[in-house]
Amino acid sequence: MERKLKLIWDFRGPTASKTAKHHEIHLKEYIAIEKLAINLTGYVDVNEMHSLAYMVVTDAEMKSVRDALKPHRGQLYEE
Repeated sequence: MERKLKLIWDFRGPTASKTAKHHEIHLKEYIAIEKLAINLTGYVDVNEMHSLAYMVVTDAEMKSVRDALKPHRGQLYEE
């Protein structure tokens, strides 16, 4: 089974939650347009001033998605 990676975009400030929710919409659109293997996205409110949006990609897709979308960080995805 191929390794899965979680690409993460961090948002900070009083509008972080709204921005992360909106960014997730664009991640879903990108997945549909590019026909990526995994359709898994989300957002998390870390606290009232920090939220993040994420998408999960396969190891093979990671470089092209990273170069196109410029995530702030990444980590191994564990189900």
